[in-house]
Amino acid sequence: MAHDWQPDFEQLVDQHQAMVFSLALRMTGDRGLAEEIAQDVFLEMDRHLNRIESPDHACFWLRRVAINRSADALRRRRVRRFDLWVEVEEHHGVPVAERASPLGARLEHLLATLPEPQRAALVLRYQEDLTPEEIASTLATPLATVKSHLQRGLKLLRAKAESHLKEFVRAKDRTHGTTLDGRV
Repeated sequence: MAHDWQPDFEQLVDQHQAMVFSLALRMTGDRGLAEEIAQDVFLEMDRHLNRIESPDHACFWLRRVAINRSADALRRRRVRRFDLWVEVEEHHGVPVAERASPLGARLEHLLATLPEPQRAALVLRYQEDLTPEEIASTLATPLATVKSHLQRGLKLLRAKAESHLKEFVRAKDRTHGTTLDGRV
């Protein structure tokens, strides 16, 4: 297919490296693994640069490959999703201070516990601000499946958040010497 646009590898890396890394990080919950995945994604793009037809196609391609490589990495590691943050803290030394807030860390943990297809749909929807149609195209999944993943993922995330965040509030109140009803 002939096209006038000539992709510039360095420019594409500069433009999209934060997005690719962020997608990999949200999918895996592991900063080191996300860096490896991002590097692999760009190496793959370099090998297929002649097939990239436009700036939009480059962004689409990078999102799709980042999500797929992240899913592959999780399958290879066979890490139980619920234990992902524990592993990150124990093996990779990612201190809580690097996260936006304790509440943000809890939400990141809860996101990491979702089934992979739901997590991918939610990350693409709320981090990348893609429409369900764009997510379906990116993941090569039927639109109805994407909508189901979004609906079920949000429902599960809300249920987990309700349960876990109550525990978070109780624990925080205990550290400040009060109970939920304000008693010392």
